[in-house]
Amino acid sequence: VQLQASGGGLVQAGGSLRLSCAASGGSFSRYGVGWFRQAPGKEREFVAFISWSENWQYYGDSVKGRFIISRDNAENTVYLQMNKLKPEDTAVYYCTADSRFHKDSLWYRRLWEYNYRGQGTQVTVSS
Repeated sequence: VQLQASGGGLVQAGGSLRLSCAASGGSFSRYGVGWFRQAPGKEREFVAFISWSENWQYYGDSVKGRFIISRDNAENTVYLQMNKLKPEDTAVYYCTADSRFHKDSLWYRRLWEYNYRGQGTQVTVSS
């Protein structure tokens, strides 16, 4: 499976963007998908996760209440709707996917637990 993130850009604080993570080379429907971001000089940060069944969505503390993750398995795409953007949301955003069973219920928060990772898309929020 190949992942391609898109939808980044420049937006003013308080604005919105919707990122897309499109999968190719196989069905996406059995993969849990996560979004991570990395700002210059900072460690990579967990942003959001959605299970393959859509039954579970989880968010990093810094984006809770502002970001919404969703998916369209028929389109092999996962979305990240980002609202009320802040300058500190500026980062390169990456989508990741994994289909394996994980015993640790918090595995989705760790980037190395995913076996597929796409190229990032830049999000810049101006103040």
